[in-house]
Amino acid sequence: MAESTTPAQADTPRRGYHIEIFLISFAGLLLEVSYTRIISFKLFYYYTYLVIGLALLGIGSGGVLVAISRRMRRASTDAILMWSLLLGAASVGVGYLIVAVTRTDSLTLWDYGTFDSLSSLARLVVLCVVLFASFIAVGVVLATLFGRRSDEIGRLYFADLLGAGLACAVVVWLLGSIGPPATIVLAGLIMAGAGVRIAVRRRSRVAPIGAVLAVLLAVAVVAPSILPYQRTDESKADLRDSGHAWDWSAVFRVDAVAAVPNALTLIHDGLLGSAIYRFDGNPRSLTRFNSDPRSFPFDATGTTPGNVLIIGAAGGNEVLASLYFDAGHIDAVELNPVTYRFVTQKFADYDGHFTDNPKVNYVNDEGRGYLARSDRKYGLIWYPAPDSYSATNAATSGANVLSESYLYTSEAIADSFDHLHRGGILAAQFGEFDYNARPNRTTRYVATARKALAERGVRDPSRHILVVTTTTEGASALSTVLVKETPFTPAQVDRVVTGLGAVPGAKLRYAPGHPVKGESVSDLATIPNSKLGSWYDSYPYDVRPVTDDAPFFWHFAPYGDVVSNFSHPIRSGDAEIALGERVLLLLLVVAVVLAAIFLLLPFVAVRSIWRGFPRKPRSALYFASIGLGFIFFEITLIQRLTLFLGYPTYSLTVTLASILIFTGVGAFLSSRWRDRPGRVAAVLFVAIALLTVFYQFGLPSVTDALLGWPLAGRLTFAFVVLAPLGVCLGFFMPLGLGAVAGLTRFPREYVAWGWAVNGFASVVGAVLSTILAMTFGFRVVLFLALVAYAIAILALRGLLRLEPTARAAEEPAVPSVTGVPTAAAPR
Repeated sequence: MAESTTPAQADTPRRGYHIEIFLISFAGLLLEVSYTRIISFKLFYYYTYLVIGLALLGIGSGGVLVAISRRMRRASTDAILMWSLLLGAASVGVGYLIVAVTRTDSLTLWDYGTFDSLSSLARLVVLCVVLFASFIAVGVVLATLFGRRSDEIGRLYFADLLGAGLACAVVVWLLGSIGPPATIVLAGLIMAGAGVRIAVRRRSRVAPIGAVLAVLLAVAVVAPSILPYQRTDESKADLRDSGHAWDWSAVFRVDAVAAVPNALTLIHDGLLGSAIYRFDGNPRSLTRFNSDPRSFPFDATGTTPGNVLIIGAAGGNEVLASLYFDAGHIDAVELNPVTYRFVTQKFADYDGHFTDNPKVNYVNDEGRGYLARSDRKYGLIWYPAPDSYSATNAATSGANVLSESYLYTSEAIADSFDHLHRGGILAAQFGEFDYNARPNRTTRYVATARKALAERGVRDPSRHILVVTTTTEGASALSTVLVKETPFTPAQVDRVVTGLGAVPGAKLRYAPGHPVKGESVSDLATIPNSKLGSWYDSYPYDVRPVTDDAPFFWHFAPYGDVVSNFSHPIRSGDAEIALGERVLLLLLVVAVVLAAIFLLLPFVAVRSIWRGFPRKPRSALYFASIGLGFIFFEITLIQRLTLFLGYPTYSLTVTLASILIFTGVGAFLSSRWRDRPGRVAAVLFVAIALLTVFYQFGLPSVTDALLGWPLAGRLTFAFVVLAPLGVCLGFFMPLGLGAVAGLTRFPREYVAWGWAVNGFASVVGAVLSTILAMTFGFRVVLFLALVAYAIAILALRGLLRLEPTARAAEEPAVPSVTGVPTAAAPR
């Protein structure tokens, strides 16, 4: 930055930098969302919470760096932005390469005291640092412009959030069209382009270097195949391209591998997902289903089931079974667009074009949404392990423990009952890693089915549930749970029991009139309601029913047990128990430590100034509260809309887009009430309280009624319904920053302190919100968000009652968005 002397000499007062702040925010959101997909593929789903926290950490650290760096204080705004954008672009490119070649091992992480454990931890830290570094430039640019253009903070904040919101609107399309790696590089290209633009304007000598960097990044966007393969975790399949077909989507990456004869194994984000089987087009040739566990639902029906709905159709094996057993019509629903394209187009010759069969309606959609929009009645509704396709995949259940599944909740079962003919059957199948030792999934589904039946007025669930398992490999098994709203008839039970002999390894675990001693599902199906609570308490794991409010089907280890056993190593055979919970707690610790180091510790460099800040505890309480409250609202509403929008990534991006854009609108409008911050804060709280009550008690009924709308209509509604909350939340950061800036002769440092505390709380809240939701449900997290804003308003009122301190003569005041003076642009 040697080309500049002081901001006063080099800056152009009239330049607003709205384009620069828009572009850096657009690039930052592309980077954040794309890395959630990369990390989900490379590691596991639950590590994506770390990406969110590290993004917040990097942005906050950039703001702190601006506040304490004397060199930046002397540099011109153009120089800071130019170098930040170009170095940020370089960090994105280099960071992607490091993330790609670094391979982790999640299981050896818990072999405490060993070299492998230390090595795994070190590699995880390397990934954290690299991801964190990619976002520092975003924070530097935002903090520089907010600090030096404080009189325009409302407009700048609007441009910031508009860029982030529009990125959310297009990122799903980018992930599906060019893929996450190319989208990450595109984020770097946008930064490089913005940096080159400033360099050309300044006639800087670094302009040619920036142009070369932009060209290299552009080539990688156009030809992403030149980028290195993302090496997956040691516990996942190593899928470096060897000629097999693969593609990315916003749901997960799918690899089609010829691993076994007459089938293409579909690998979902590095884990076994499903398979496409070779088929000659003649259903009569599929005699293998006579000895397959997929025969059990058809044994129970006795006659041809008429209409069949398959939710989680994947490669179509259950569709083929339905054709073989002469179903009249088959609606097969598959969520992932890549799997859909593979089945219907790329491998259509291989799978016998079964989707062209006049009986088959194979669609790309989300199961619960499709069910809600359908007016068809079915004889069989089948959930063939859409989250864990087979017992083989059960070994990786630790990867699913934090995965919210709305397909296994009591509400999902009730929705299925609504679409079944009288006497129709609901079937669910999923793998168990060690059924004899821990039949947790099967037991929890039976518990959830019992709850759904009770809500339908069924007093004796023992006549409505049937459970069979089929041994596959070692102790693993594939469970089949059949549920009816009407009682199973003796003839139906007899047909299933008789059919067990035709399926190798099949075993009855419970059927009406056939209780099995020592089986948890048998006990649970027959125990009286008065003893149900004590039975759950005595069971070694948490298998209570799951609901849409806390849809963590795979979460069996209470956090109290996880904490008490945290010092104990995890054996490979126990990988499915508490692994995900341990990782989440580890991520919480990592978030706290990294946030303290990079956000709070740097203030040691200006400790003499920091000690003089008035009412630090009150300001810290304010900024921490709005940080926690904002992230709690954000994550809860993402979950509230996941079922409504169908695709989790749609819910993520639409919720972020709406809240960010309208938070920007609120920040822009805040200047109109700058003379009455205390009064507007009280009005805002009333509005937020009313919105919270609506989102909890009114929104579910509205979204249920609108599930039949086409996707475009549902996306629009979700975007609009969150707008009022975004506007309200947008007032708080300008209010707080303006308040603390007017209380000291060192407003830049105090603003940075508030920014750092807010970032610290947001980083921690990104992980903490999930732990709270798993323990208490999203309803509690939603109301905790309201409590956080109530605390923030009380803290703000205390800050506004303080008298501003006298300013140094060399720091003239400029207008503020909140009515109290703020400092001029930092020098």
